[in-house]
Amino acid sequence: MKTFRSFQDLSKGLENNEFTCEELVNFYLKEIKTNDKCNSFVETFDESSIEQAKLVDRDISNNNRKKLSGLIIGIKDNMCYQNHVVTASSLILKDFKSIYSATVIKRLLNEGAIIIGRLNCDEFAMGSANENSVYGPVKNPHDYSRVAGGSSGGSAAAVASGLCVVALGSDTGGSIRQPASFCGVVGVKPTYSRVSRFGLIAFASSFDQIGPIANNIDDAALVLEVISGHDVNDSTSSRKHVANYSKLDVDISNQKIAYFSEFINHKGLDSNIKNQFFEKIDSLKNNGHTVEPVSFPYLDFLVPTYYVLSTAEASSNLSRFDGINYGYRSDNSNSLEDTYVNTRSEGFGEEVKRRIMLGTFVLSAGYHDAYFTKAQKVRHLIKEKLNEILSSYDFVITPTTPHVAFQIGNEVADPTQMYLEDIYTVLANLTGNPAVSVPSKNLSNKMPHALQLIAKNFEEEKLLSFSKAYL
Repeated sequence: MKTFRSFQDLSKGLENNEFTCEELVNFYLKEIKTNDKCNSFVETFDESSIEQAKLVDRDISNNNRKKLSGLIIGIKDNMCYQNHVVTASSLILKDFKSIYSATVIKRLLNEGAIIIGRLNCDEFAMGSANENSVYGPVKNPHDYSRVAGGSSGGSAAAVASGLCVVALGSDTGGSIRQPASFCGVVGVKPTYSRVSRFGLIAFASSFDQIGPIANNIDDAALVLEVISGHDVNDSTSSRKHVANYSKLDVDISNQKIAYFSEFINHKGLDSNIKNQFFEKIDSLKNNGHTVEPVSFPYLDFLVPTYYVLSTAEASSNLSRFDGINYGYRSDNSNSLEDTYVNTRSEGFGEEVKRRIMLGTFVLSAGYHDAYFTKAQKVRHLIKEKLNEILSSYDFVITPTTPHVAFQIGNEVADPTQMYLEDIYTVLANLTGNPAVSVPSKNLSNKMPHALQLIAKNFEEEKLLSFSKAYL
């Protein structure tokens, strides 16, 4: 048996009785245990995945094939799966077992998907390299000395390595798209509210969004179709109709596309990526599309605005992890206050503590208006500007990242340098717009990079259709 790079090929194998789902799962479990050179999986769900495989085999034998029957999928270690451990790759949630399943997990299982295990990530999804994990860094499958990107590095590396067909990640400032770019796979951040966040361990609630990582647009579109839609357990989830993303048959001829001059002229953009970007623009023009430069004057405000707001929300969301009700508890305490202080000091990693302190500072009485309130105003301006541009254009195109994956350990010493990794991806999180990262031609050093396409809210169908046809 072989690993599969597309769900279509996997489905054909099942349809032709080349193997059963149970045989498929046993094969993938063995592959993960013997060939996970990237440290992408932190646990395989042997018992439950085999049990689910038997159920899917029974359904197939009864001619009850579902949308995702037999799909081997991994989930980021910040999504709750009933009776399974979920830790957000943090010591503070050591051995914590969820008592319920996230809505996205239920929807996957209901359509016949098989969840093979949980995937490494930056602790509480805070990072752009997947080095901030209690399980150790995730390595890039194209070069083990380089990072996989973050925070969904385990998800991207596992898909790129063929250890699962699709993976779920979460995207707060680029955490699906950036590792997808570094690992050479497709990553989709849906419109904010398109996918329920119920059962996702929160980092920054007004930014977080769950999305798929896959080897191709078709698989990403199908999984997004299944997990999207309103959820009574998430009051922020949209009631808008979910289109048949997997059909990818909307009219995408003669589109108007904008690119931001400030993004392309940024001093941090690799010259080879810049050259390939303009090659793609020429290709799009040759295919009948209009591609024009426009000004986006808020580039330098994107990352600061994001980090003021996201750390403030993180400070609030992570206050619940105190060692009293569940998870890790320090043994070095003589009082209740000591328990709180020591548990959080020992249980959280350095980057998480840094962001909690930053967030607490910007929310403090003396600085709330100077930082948090001002950042909210800037976020509104950024959103208005993007909406204005998208009222005249169908898409915005950018590089996903300013460079290819860097060496493990290179940027850890300077957290502000690491924060700039989000410079092209964070826009879509500040505004809530859908965005996709699609692999581009590898550079001369054989490392992958990608193009990012941003669309109007809830136009995922058009976004994915165009990406498949032209990127």
